[in-house]
Amino acid sequence: MVLTDNCGRPLLNLRISITQRCNLRCDYCHKEGEEIPSCSRGTAEEMTVDEIIRIARIAVSLDIGRIKLTGGEPLMRKDLCEIVKRIAAIPGVKDLSITTNGTMLGFQAKELRACGLKRVNVSLPTLNPDVYHKLTSGRIENALEGVKAAVAAGFNPVKLNMVILAGVNVESVPEMMDFARQTGTILQLIELDPVNVDGSYFSVYHKFLNDHEKMLRQKAVKVETRRRMHNRRIYHLPDVTVEVVHPTENGEFCAHCTRLRVTSDGKLKTCLMRNDNLVDVLTPIRQGASDKELKKLFMHANHLREPYNQSK
Repeated sequence: MVLTDNCGRPLLNLRISITQRCNLRCDYCHKEGEEIPSCSRGTAEEMTVDEIIRIARIAVSLDIGRIKLTGGEPLMRKDLCEIVKRIAAIPGVKDLSITTNGTMLGFQAKELRACGLKRVNVSLPTLNPDVYHKLTSGRIENALEGVKAAVAAGFNPVKLNMVILAGVNVESVPEMMDFARQTGTILQLIELDPVNVDGSYFSVYHKFLNDHEKMLRQKAVKVETRRRMHNRRIYHLPDVTVEVVHPTENGEFCAHCTRLRVTSDGKLKTCLMRNDNLVDVLTPIRQGASDKELKKLFMHANHLREPYNQSK
């Protein structure tokens, strides 16, 4: 039986942050909403494979069947394929995906697909090498190789996550649409989140996506609404598909949230925007908690879920 919170929202998706480590430094990264001191980033103790699998198994037993592995950068973990293989083997898992910067995906895409990974989201803010390096400190050639390797490995779909930054990449959307068309990927236009970014940074680079939605609506042959994913809209153009992701500034984002997060240090996180109601699940696991006790922690976290726009 699917869990629902006090607002009637079903709990269907679990995002597990399996590491804080990342090989890039993107100023706009929301770090899954974790409060991570800069002095400790990349040095914190990580959950073991067994602990991650136990958390995933408890979630699936509560009909939370869609799991996404996040970070940090998930591919920083050398045991990622083992994590993927063991989660994929849990009866009841409906979907297993990762979000990645793609720069190491070229070497691992085929193996991860064989291990049971179904979908991949690749962060790609621009196709301009200089802009990419300025935003991420990385080399765009590696990210593009990762995208192409993911497509070749048979991931379906491969989505390109493009965070829109005012004055940086707004005019690059048509170029990104062409790239998505050429590679057979789906482009996701993502509005900058006010999470884990400096207030002045947000005020300078945030841009509403209304103009882009208007353009897409005019060109689309079909517009679809993902009811179980923040009511986001999918614009099916004749030869490319584009999703538009509005964050918490849009009331529908919160009103239709179906997610629970697990932080890299093993806490159940009810909302991207909040860290004041975390539920520690890792400590009880390490103290020998039973499955029944862990299920109660999940149910308690679900009880704490509420739309952020109503809790401010």
